Amino acid sequence: MEQTSDLVADGKIIEEESYLQRSEKYSQIELSHSYNGISLRGKIDFFNTSKKIVHETKRSNKVESAHIWQVKFYLWLLKLNDIEADGGIIEYPKLRVTENVELTDKDIKYLESSVIEIEKLISSNNCPSVINARICKSCSYYDFCYADE
Repeated sequence: MEQTSDLVADGKIIEEESYLQRSEKYSQIELSHSYNGISLRGKIDFFNTSKKIVHETKRSNKVESAHIWQVKFYLWLLKLNDIEADGGIIEYPKLRVTENVELTDKDIKYLESSVIEIEKLISSNNCPSVINARICKSCSYYDFCYADE
């Protein structure tokens, strides 16, 4: 759903305008991996191959846990593809702040169990109920979750 999201498009513009030299030289990296028969995919804003650092740019004006877990997922996906990464940096151009991210063994176990739980949810015949959280309005899946409302 991200390809049709105005919020994602806005974030891409902020990234390109904030890091002009980077956007001219580099493009996003798409990765995939099959984990226990589950197809995993990610699109990394920028991976510095010399420093082995994932860079993710956020349009948000606050640091959020979901952003950190997104980068941890990307680090795990790189690891699953036998690509060495030393960590990640989340860049918040509006705030002029960066957040360093590391992937621990505990994080990997959490991601593994989360992916399995998500697969169970996807395979279920029952749709989860709408959670009506404030964050939902800024999610690229908003229209999908609230289609029946």
